[in-house]
Amino acid sequence: MTKENSLQTLVLSLLLVLGIGTMLYIGQALLLPIVTAIILIYLLESTAAQLRRLPLVSWVPEQIVRLFLLVGLILIIVALGIIVSATVQEIIAVAPRYQENLRAMADEAAVHYHFDEQELWDEIREQTVGRIDLRALFLAILGGFTNLGAIILLISIYAAFLMAERASFQRRLAAALKDRAQHQRVSRVLADINVKISRYLAFKTLINLILGTTSYVILVLFGVDFALFWAVVIGMLNYIPYVGSYLGVFFPVALSLAQFGSLPVTLGLAVSLSSAQFVLGNIIEPRLIGRQLNLSPFVVLLALASWTALWGIPGAILAVPLTSILTIILSSFDSTRWLALLLAERVDDELPVPAEPVPAEPVARG
Repeated sequence: MTKENSLQTLVLSLLLVLGIGTMLYIGQALLLPIVTAIILIYLLESTAAQLRRLPLVSWVPEQIVRLFLLVGLILIIVALGIIVSATVQEIIAVAPRYQENLRAMADEAAVHYHFDEQELWDEIREQTVGRIDLRALFLAILGGFTNLGAIILLISIYAAFLMAERASFQRRLAAALKDRAQHQRVSRVLADINVKISRYLAFKTLINLILGTTSYVILVLFGVDFALFWAVVIGMLNYIPYVGSYLGVFFPVALSLAQFGSLPVTLGLAVSLSSAQFVLGNIIEPRLIGRQLNLSPFVVLLALASWTALWGIPGAILAVPLTSILTIILSSFDSTRWLALLLAERVDDELPVPAEPVPAEPVARG
């Protein structure tokens, strides 16, 4: 390949990436529910497979198990959505009391250190604590939660239709891909995606459920307001790699300072929640999940930044599964395998070798 051809290929590739990124950004309202529904199907498939191993469930038809799981998951999501929406309104209602607690804590610290005797203190207080408007801050951060209902309904409808059509998908795929080698390659890619993404989501969800439950117990013991809401937020944000666990702890800890007006209580809560995060994230999670998705840490950070810029918090939650799917697809073709190797953490294993072409049937000669 000449230099001009290489440069042309590079330019076309960059234009393609920019074009796809623009389409993803513009089509967020349409694409995000569909992609979320697909990821949800992976989670349901893995859960259904695990349930069918149980003696009491093994005799139940697979379609019935999937249907019950889908209905149950929809009911859980709707219930959580109701809890979240109601809690957001309650948090906004108590915001003025929290703000007064912050002012009182600042005044107490000023008296303790004799700042209140200085004329400069009044100006400092007004420029810091006095400018904090918790009500407006809560509306900006949590206001989006009140619009969950329509999004949840749309995702549920997409997931139901995708699950209903799953049984006939292989037949349609075989009919669409007449070439035997091409059909085998696509089937192999889809199978690899199904196994890795389903396993990752299943274990990650289990870890997040444990984390959310543990955090709820800690929050209740400390007497933090809206403990169930913050436990749900901690569990959901833990899907976001690296920064999600810190964000999940930051919000309830920051509000505990406004609620109690006590630095020792806030520090105790921060240590307790961070300890639970550390044990699950650094001891239990590596044992369950390990590095099965085989993504470089830098690639995960880059994917996190990219998908967050495109789709916000939902994009951050979906960043790892979507990037892993892209890596599996790239690694399955000779022309793009080098890109998959650049994204991987380990290059000696895990990456599937492109399928060998199936020899054509000999043609009889008359």
